[in-house]
Amino acid sequence: MADNDKKMPLPNLDGDVVMKTAPDEDASAASDAQEMTTRSASDLEAVFDVPVQLSAVLGRARMDVGELLTLKPGTVLELDRRVGEAIDIYVNNRLIARGEVVLVEDKLGVTMTEIIKAERG
Repeated sequence: MADNDKKMPLPNLDGDVVMKTAPDEDASAASDAQEMTTRSASDLEAVFDVPVQLSAVLGRARMDVGELLTLKPGTVLELDRRVGEAIDIYVNNRLIARGEVVLVEDKLGVTMTEIIKAERG
């Protein structure tokens, strides 16, 4: 690690800042980390315009290609979810939440009922 890379604040999803320090850093780095306690949404303003793909999955079905080719308008597909069961909400193919389908004026929407906190590896 270069000398100018010894301390780099890393955001934590809980709102705290985690300090990444070189192994030879003393205990003062830990006290510096405690001084930087919270971040606001304005700190992330640089990434507000980054596009992401959002998907709300109602359910899934498995079928052979032959069955897929026989589908016609009006065909009903049985999904692996029951009526009223939570749907999965993905951002860039990562599960981030579960929710319920709602009707907003004449369009379908999704309300998040549970945020999934993924373990970072």
